[in-house]
Amino acid sequence: MPKRLPPPERPDDAPSAAPGSAERLLARLEWKVLRRLAGQIEGDHPTVFRGRGMDFADLREYQPHDDVRHIDWNVTARLQEPHVRQYREDRDITAWFLLDLSGSIDFGARDVRKRDVLIEFVAVMARWLSRRGNRVGAVLYGTQADIALPPGSGRPHVLELVQRMQNARALHGSTTDLGVLLKRAAGQLRRRSMVFVVSDFISTPGWVVPLGRLAQRHDVLAVRLVDPLERELPDLGIVTLEDPETGEREWVDLGERAFRRRFEATIAERESALAVAFNDAQVDVLELGTEDPVIDVLRRFIELRRMRARLAAGATSAAAAAPMAVA
Repeated sequence: MPKRLPPPERPDDAPSAAPGSAERLLARLEWKVLRRLAGQIEGDHPTVFRGRGMDFADLREYQPHDDVRHIDWNVTARLQEPHVRQYREDRDITAWFLLDLSGSIDFGARDVRKRDVLIEFVAVMARWLSRRGNRVGAVLYGTQADIALPPGSGRPHVLELVQRMQNARALHGSTTDLGVLLKRAAGQLRRRSMVFVVSDFISTPGWVVPLGRLAQRHDVLAVRLVDPLERELPDLGIVTLEDPETGEREWVDLGERAFRRRFEATIAERESALAVAFNDAQVDVLELGTEDPVIDVLRRFIELRRMRARLAAGATSAAAAAPMAVA
């Protein structure tokens, strides 16, 4: 899709977030969103958020009906008795937020920008996770000074993340390259993590392969930021459109049918290409629109995770029931 969009308010000219604004935002989200969601997820937390896997706990003698895949063949050979490994599920989660804060994120057709919904979504999700002792970290990309916030837990850590997002200023004069963000993050994620890639995915090509590689090791969710005006232009006559990243401007007639047809064809092509890209990378996608209440987006996220858990459980049951050959 062309990046020529109505000019947003320049973040370079905007002051930093006022002291206490992060606290006010987080307090509002805790009261209006997390409190309302608590009853829906507290008893279902393992389904929505899974830990990094299974940690080895102990060895014991093999018993009838034990899973033969858990047999420790080295110990069995040494002791001349079948022994199986016992595992303990690790429910602690490390979540990373890979945040695209480039110029196009400052766009919004009405009073709400994509940056605003990004901040609210990340704030709620980070606080949601940290309330249960999990750790959250972030990489902020596309700003005048790209930032990596190491994983931490607790409300003060989430407040620091919110403050940094609020104060981040987009770097203008260049296009977005999400591949850079994904490759940089891959080198920092030391343990299996849950990864939220939050972006409008308006980027130069080359990000699909790094996203797929990240998904091979981590639990990755693409959170796509969208605005209605990026999909359907109103008939406003002759207007000036500006690329929010490069600053390039152009006069266009939004009432011209030929222009609108070209725009619609470009949008359809972009939507199809993105669907193929996410499928190739094997990642789930959550759409986050500027007109969507954040609580509705989180409910969609919960349902997406529950559906993924049901599919995973079905695949595991099928694998366990399949015959196995032991040499």
